Amino acid sequence: MSTKKVTKYDLVESVYQNTKCEKHVVQDVVENLLTELKAALKEGATIELRGFGTFEPRLRKGRSRARNPKTGEPLSVAPHYVAAFRSGQDLKKALWDLPVKKD
Repeated sequence: MSTKKVTKYDLVESVYQNTKCEKHVVQDVVENLLTELKAALKEGATIELRGFGTFEPRLRKGRSRARNPKTGEPLSVAPHYVAAFRSGQDLKKALWDLPVKKD
C-alpha cells in the first residue's frame, strides 16, 4: 500500500483542475464543507454521504486505569465521543481491487 498522503490543498487543487472554477471559490467550498461536517458531528448528527460512507459520533468508554504512553504515568480518561467512519458500498468496491503488496 502506498504511503502517499492527500492533503486539503491537494483536494482543492484537484477540484480546481477538474472544474475550472476559480481556485478561491473551490477553497471556500472545501472549507465550508468541512466546517459543516464538524458542526453536524458536534451536534450528534450522523452524516451519510451516499456512495462514500457515513460519519458518526461514537461514545468511547472512560477508563480509570489508563497510562500516558510517553511518560508511563497512570491517569484516568473520562468517557468521550470520537468521530467514526463506515465506508459505503461504492467505496468498498473501489478498494476491493487494489493490488496487495506482499513484503
